[in-house]
Amino acid sequence: MCGILAVLGCSDDSRAKRARVLELSRRLKHRGPDWSGLYQHGDCFLAHQRLAIVDPASGDQPLYNEDETIVVTANGEIYNHEELRKRLPGHRFRTGSDCEVIAHLYEEYGEGFMDMLDGIFSFVLLDTRDGSFIAARDAIGITPLYIGWGLEGSVWISSEMKGLNDECKRFEVFPPGHMYTSKGGSHERWYKPPWYVEAIPSAPYDPLVLREAFEKAVIKRLMTDVPFGVLLSGGLDSSLVAAVICRHMAGTRAAEQWGTQLHSFCVGLEGSPDLKAAKDVADHLGTVHHEFHFTVQDGIDAIEDVIYHTETYDVTTIRASTPMFLMSRKIKAMGVKMVISGEGSDELFGGYLYFHKAPNKEEFHRETCRKIKALHQYDCLRANKATSAWGVEARVPFLDKGFIDVAMGIDPEWKMIKPDLGRIEKWVLRKAFDDEAKPYLPKHILYRQKEQFSDGVGYSWIDGLKAHAAEHVSDKMMQHAEHVYPYNTPATKEAYYYRMIFESFFPQNSARLTVPGGPSVACSTAKAVEWDARWSKNVDPSGRAAVGVHASAYDPTAPSLLDAKHRMTEVKASGLTVST
Repeated sequence: MCGILAVLGCSDDSRAKRARVLELSRRLKHRGPDWSGLYQHGDCFLAHQRLAIVDPASGDQPLYNEDETIVVTANGEIYNHEELRKRLPGHRFRTGSDCEVIAHLYEEYGEGFMDMLDGIFSFVLLDTRDGSFIAARDAIGITPLYIGWGLEGSVWISSEMKGLNDECKRFEVFPPGHMYTSKGGSHERWYKPPWYVEAIPSAPYDPLVLREAFEKAVIKRLMTDVPFGVLLSGGLDSSLVAAVICRHMAGTRAAEQWGTQLHSFCVGLEGSPDLKAAKDVADHLGTVHHEFHFTVQDGIDAIEDVIYHTETYDVTTIRASTPMFLMSRKIKAMGVKMVISGEGSDELFGGYLYFHKAPNKEEFHRETCRKIKALHQYDCLRANKATSAWGVEARVPFLDKGFIDVAMGIDPEWKMIKPDLGRIEKWVLRKAFDDEAKPYLPKHILYRQKEQFSDGVGYSWIDGLKAHAAEHVSDKMMQHAEHVYPYNTPATKEAYYYRMIFESFFPQNSARLTVPGGPSVACSTAKAVEWDARWSKNVDPSGRAAVGVHASAYDPTAPSLLDAKHRMTEVKASGLTVST
């Protein structure tokens, strides 16, 4: 991932202003340590910090059309750029960069080209012919983007909040799937899939169609000119990503450059569930596996850096971001600049354990829609910013536009969790890859039940965080929490501790408003409480609230499922209280 910063209509074209824009752009250098660029046209500045993944030699930004009247600074990957180039026969391209097509598509189609892009992106395009500009963000919000406004009427666009928070009177998250135009002066939604209005789909479930759509989504993400690998936790989602890559990598551009043996990466406390499961998967697939260990103290020592880079005080995001942050540093040290990860599957297929309580298919589907719409503030934010902190790019095939269309078009009756029929969470996905003739994964991996990432790296991780927070936040501080933090009042000492750190970096009211509001409830959603009121008593926002579901929802003698009795023993041994 790269870092972009644009200052548009700032009424100051002095050298001092240029120097200030450069200074602010350098706050994003961790996202793009390979090269820096800055373009100025009057009172407009487009800055770029590059992470070179495709065409490292000549793809530096900003990018231009033939006569340099159209200028683009972009962060992302356009997977269909070669196909789009063929649709622009009259245009001359300067680089092999996948993002250069944006300038030429605008020249050819105006603002109507957005849905032609297959990929992840945030960009600002300046048309110097009339001084107009557009800014846009990808469909789901996999790439981060913020927009702010200065007192003198300027508009600021930045990949991260830290690029604009000191200069803008007000700023906010740039909404996913939207475009902002200087001519209109407002956001306009360009991504309008049928599922977005939460209409209940009716397409029959076809496992082969789902499998082929996912394989296509994974394969297109092998577009790279630099070393890459896969983040492998040993859970269903990351294991499927790795299995598909191993099966299809031969003959790809990546294989021609880096060989056909995939490198996999996993992080955890010594003896954690994820380390054990990932090793099992890696041995089965034959990957070159890299296992990274960290201690609870290592994680605690990194918390301030994690909050600075992720720009959030959300409890579950910080818990999960910290191990990913530590692992990304190790990955970068090995010379790897791109990884493929498994985010998004739980939102598409209702993989969170509270979906067991969904009363009907309509409620099930609407909740998956709401979860997908919020991804940019949670898992997408974590995956992008925790890796980009060290100049590593994370690609997420489950959130491919085409795959989402297929997955969200399935009649949700097929996604419903029905233990009596042997359908555990994400059954439609598991069944699609349950190939007896040529197995993608062993049965015990294919049907492994979900772990929260922050639990899977080691059960003592969360407990260690809570204990550390309790040393820094007193009971008296909690008594006055609602007066100190009236918005998103911390409900626990851990939440209060993260909030203190966040506000030391980002004290502006606009900054605290970028984190979603509402009470901290079981499974991170009020819908869980609506479906089962018992979860309202749990103030911890992790999936631990559903431990009873996790441990006992299924027949422990079922041969195709994880042994629930073993899971219960494992939880008890960790020192946690188990509710049955």
